[in-house]
Amino acid sequence: MKFLITAGGTRERIDPVRFISNASSGKMGYALAEAAIGAGHEIVLITAAKGLKAIEGARVVNVESAGEMFEAVKKEFGECDCLVMAAAVSDYTPCSPAKNKIKKSDDSIVIVLKATEDILKWAGEHKKKEQLVVGFALEDKDVRSRAQGKLESKKLDMIVANTPAAIGAEESCVEIKTPTGQWQSLPRASKTVTARKIIKAIEQL
Repeated sequence: MKFLITAGGTRERIDPVRFISNASSGKMGYALAEAAIGAGHEIVLITAAKGLKAIEGARVVNVESAGEMFEAVKKEFGECDCLVMAAAVSDYTPCSPAKNKIKKSDDSIVIVLKATEDILKWAGEHKKKEQLVVGFALEDKDVRSRAQGKLESKKLDMIVANTPAAIGAEESCVEIKTPTGQWQSLPRASKTVTARKIIKAIEQL
């Protein structure tokens, strides 16, 4: 199979030196890419992660913002068998980022944000019959019900649900589900081990 995998937390610029982001390390996306390569698949990794070791055997597309990631996904999506959206894409981005550094003053400032485009929803709506789209749901409450809603509303083939405890951690505990299947809980393990199990579950689809 040809996998298209996204990783890392995007950065949304406020000015040339400041940005809005999140605590995602990108480790799960990289672990998924390594697991897929180890299973003999072809990988394109679209990544906003910083400071992670390059993955031998993957074609890497580096991006920064949610907008850049969306453009990269749209460019690569038509050639993949499976998109795995493991990236923590920012939900909001500044409407008017400053071209120059905002100088500090005693005055308060207001940063107006706008919603970013929903990459996962776009992919679910544009996938071909033979393509798979796998999403991640990070939830701090009602994990299964919220992840189920995402699975259905975005027309996904699989959802991987986890909690904020997974952010930046070396280990994770996830639950996976397909539209017609039951919830499957994967025991806490290194992200390397968890990623291998997720890739195997995708292969079975």
